[in-house]
Amino acid sequence: MDFTLTEERQMLQDTLRRYLADKYTTQVRNGILESETGISAGIWTGLADLGVIGALFTEAQGGFGGAGFDITTVFEELGRAGVVEPVMDTAILGGRLIAALGNDAQQALLEEVIGGTLHLAFAHGEPTSRYDLSRVEATAVQSGDDIVLNGRKAVVANAEAAGHLIVSARESGGADDQAGISLFLVPAGTAGLTLRGYPLFSGGRAAEVTLDDVRLSASARLGAAGEAYPAIAAAVAAANVALAAEALGAMETATELTRGYLMTRQQFGRPIGSFQALQHRYSDMLIELEQARSAVINAAGHLADAPAQRDLQIAAARNLIGRVGRLVAEEAIQMHGGIAMTQEYELAHIAKRIVMTDHRFGDTDYHLERFIDLSAA
Repeated sequence: MDFTLTEERQMLQDTLRRYLADKYTTQVRNGILESETGISAGIWTGLADLGVIGALFTEAQGGFGGAGFDITTVFEELGRAGVVEPVMDTAILGGRLIAALGNDAQQALLEEVIGGTLHLAFAHGEPTSRYDLSRVEATAVQSGDDIVLNGRKAVVANAEAAGHLIVSARESGGADDQAGISLFLVPAGTAGLTLRGYPLFSGGRAAEVTLDDVRLSASARLGAAGEAYPAIAAAVAAANVALAAEALGAMETATELTRGYLMTRQQFGRPIGSFQALQHRYSDMLIELEQARSAVINAAGHLADAPAQRDLQIAAARNLIGRVGRLVAEEAIQMHGGIAMTQEYELAHIAKRIVMTDHRFGDTDYHLERFIDLSAA
């Protein structure tokens, strides 16, 4: 099977890599991280103008891609450059949920998303849910012609910048049931919606979200009442593929920085990269990196499969990416020495991104257990 990129994806990769190499320096990122919003409006507009956001949607949705390999092409480059802008939260999570469940009026928002004028946030995780997608305790209760939401959502990435939050709430069933979960489009600033924002360790911002008698019209619901779980699982599956590709790109940068340092740093009159012990350690990084690349390709190729097979392959990829990512980050830091921990050096941010990737939508242990359970089914 041929895994080389199509001509269109190769062009997208080349264009995005050149743009980020020119615009997204360590100094630029540090400035973004120190800003109040945690986002560069100029970079975001640039990504939209290049068609990067559109590449994550199908032609029917107003884009020109949307497949698993389109996602990995984009996110590998975003990870390589250490981009902190919320492409995943707006396009992969929010955008896919609207595309899957929205009516005509709701889907009209996708044009704004692709054009870079609208941010979205997926408010699903709760203080007690950990990585369980079906655990939803926030409630949605019919009150006359309206629906009233109550509950709390935890670590909602991009919530402060979002024009709309996509909020999950339970209309029926128990706290862990897949059935009974609905999604609602909640405009920013809606009465009863409270955000407490904070910066994330790996870049960007998130917020704790409180829903206190948030009153919406029934037209704010995405899709049929209580039937949102399959769409949530599909969007998170795509997000897991994106995370794996992002981590792969970050690992590529970490290995490149390490190679450059080993060939530059002098000890005993010669580059430390000439020492056999360090050569062996660097070779191990490269071998593990190729395994990670294969895992990302496999996950992307199975994204359109039936849910059980899709989730099995993605769980395997996320487990391997988590283990390899930790090894690459640790080895890169150790072979660099103290300079690797300074904020002014690129590796400091890249290593944090690699490690923290393993804590969104499930860590290595979670995905190993999930792979075992799905294999036995």
